[in-house]
Amino acid sequence: MIKTFNSLLVTMFGIGKIKIIPGTFGSLATIIILYFFFHIINLSPNLVLTILGIIFIYSFIAITSHIKEKENKDPKEVIIDEFIGQSIPIYLYEISHGTQKTSDEAVIIYCICFVLFRFFDILKPFPVNYFDKNYKNSFGVIMDDVCAGLYVVLSLICFMLLISYLN
Repeated sequence: MIKTFNSLLVTMFGIGKIKIIPGTFGSLATIIILYFFFHIINLSPNLVLTILGIIFIYSFIAITSHIKEKENKDPKEVIIDEFIGQSIPIYLYEISHGTQKTSDEAVIIYCICFVLFRFFDILKPFPVNYFDKNYKNSFGVIMDDVCAGLYVVLSLICFMLLISYLN
């Protein structure tokens, strides 16, 4: 039963089993889930952080269980790492803007975060590629996406600083 739950979690309840671009579908599902949490049911940022923290910590166990008997230690169906990495810039956007955001603004920022995250996750600049190549375990699977999420945050901060400087 726990092995089944772990497989469901790491594939984001089957989304990872989509044959084409499962990581992209996982990232898309993530922005929809987080939009729902923040803008439809108005969950507290602290509650969302708790949920994300539990998923992050448990994902190490779930991925280890899922890949234990597999030759490929980063199979395409494992997309919980996309959920974790994509959540970083979205969560930080939400807490940095508090109540001073509209739903339309959030949709635009979520889309930008989605595109940037997929760009960095596919391109794999250092240190994303370092974790991807050197850690063939749950740590490597998760950390390359965490780094990609942090690159999105860094890109958005640089863009905001540039706009601020030009104004």
